[in-house]
Amino acid sequence: MFAHERHREVSRGNMENEEQDEGKGGGRARGVGTLALGILVGALGFLVIVRHSPQSAWSGWAGRLLGRSTQLDVSQPTVVNRIQQLQRLETVVYTMDKVVSGEKGSALLPDFLAGDRLLMLVHGEVVAGVDFSGLKAGDVMVEGKRAHLRLPSAEIFSTRLDNSRTRVYSRQTGLLVPVDPNLETQVRQEAEQQLLQAAMVDGILKTADQNARTTLTSLLQGLGFEAVEFVN
Repeated sequence: MFAHERHREVSRGNMENEEQDEGKGGGRARGVGTLALGILVGALGFLVIVRHSPQSAWSGWAGRLLGRSTQLDVSQPTVVNRIQQLQRLETVVYTMDKVVSGEKGSALLPDFLAGDRLLMLVHGEVVAGVDFSGLKAGDVMVEGKRAHLRLPSAEIFSTRLDNSRTRVYSRQTGLLVPVDPNLETQVRQEAEQQLLQAAMVDGILKTADQNARTTLTSLLQGLGFEAVEFVN
């Protein structure tokens, strides 16, 4: 009887030990799972923070984490091709409103009899820029991350009047002569000449050249150049 009871006690003891071992095993499993979950949550939180940071910072982190790097082709032929693609780059538009007059008269008769006078209110624009289609390979020199450029000269692309905003302000024709249909055309031509002259006096070509250099500097810096120099 005593032996039988001892056997039952030993059996209970073994069962308790097994339960304790199972409890310890379950505790270890739960601990590993909690640790893995914590790492996962932390990683996700880090990615969310970095992803909402400025794009440059995100790109830098992503590049370092993924082992990626940006490769830019800054060879001389590539630079020449990219600049030539700009073609006729319009860099400045000069606008002006002006009253222009034109008249015809007679050496023998007064204006109220044989004169023809016209006043025209004109609105026009002069467009200037640089034509890069003629850029030659020798105009571009590349030294590492430094580019040296010789630009074509700035030029006037167009001079035109805005017909929707140009109109005859007044017209006085003598009693003895008909209206001259060519006078308005001549006044328009004179207006274009005056507009172009005013733009040149105000330095439109210099402004066009400066704006072209600014545009090219931004373009080449986007290709990876650290310094852009212009030579005459």
